[in-house]
Amino acid sequence: MKIGFNEATTMKKSSLEKDLKFCEKYGYDLIEIRTMDKLKDYLETHTVEDLADYFKTHKIKPYAFNTLVFFNNRDEVGYKEIKEEFKYLCEVGQKIGCNTIIAVPLVTTEKITKTKIKESCVKVLNELADIGEKYGIRIAVEFLGHPQATVNTFGQAYDIIKTVNRDNVGITLDCFHFHGMGSNLEDLKHADGSKIFVVHINDTEDFPIGILTDEDRLWPGEGAIDLDGIFSTLKEIGYSEMASVELFRPEYYELEIEEAIKIGKEKTVAVVGKYFNIG
Repeated sequence: MKIGFNEATTMKKSSLEKDLKFCEKYGYDLIEIRTMDKLKDYLETHTVEDLADYFKTHKIKPYAFNTLVFFNNRDEVGYKEIKEEFKYLCEVGQKIGCNTIIAVPLVTTEKITKTKIKESCVKVLNELADIGEKYGIRIAVEFLGHPQATVNTFGQAYDIIKTVNRDNVGITLDCFHFHGMGSNLEDLKHADGSKIFVVHINDTEDFPIGILTDEDRLWPGEGAIDLDGIFSTLKEIGYSEMASVELFRPEYYELEIEEAIKIGKEKTVAVVGKYFNIG
């Protein structure tokens, strides 16, 4: 199992350059690059070729772009923007060796039926998969464990990607989101491990299901999530690719960047290492 770092964990103080520097120092295998800020900021003073050259000469490698936001149930203008952004990320990903794009569903207070949500997701994911195939890019759908997310459980997301039935469309399993709306461990036990493309590891305070927010996240092993159940099940179904630490906790943003990255590695290895060989 390779260990990854999601840049949300140091979102407030750091940069792509700093994250790469300290992730390399503390032996991370992979990085998930934030596209909405850290990649944009980096490209203000560097080129895509500069980033490609960095990865060619360092141990750490790019694993996924995070995130293509609100891909489903959009109006015509919104969907056009989604496709344009996806194609751009495919082009960058091909150049730097990053072959996965995480896509998150629409979050809205509007009431949309499950049928319409699924229809939109299947249609859009098929169209994006066609584009992605040309670049060797995978799409990892991340269900969000919030009541207002249109896709908010593992079971719902897995049903969608099974219906899409494309080799380059799978799931991002974020432990916080799995816990957040009470996703069923039995659904994970019956899943095909090869359809899980990304795993985000984290923990959370013991608040009731349905009211958790990203700020409630904790270091892995310090909260209420059944991480042992999740990772032992992942092993059972044949998943062993990667686990990437992803947190959004305000007080963690006050830590020195190096300290946060060091702690993230230690806490992740302590949990994942019980079930998988690391590296």
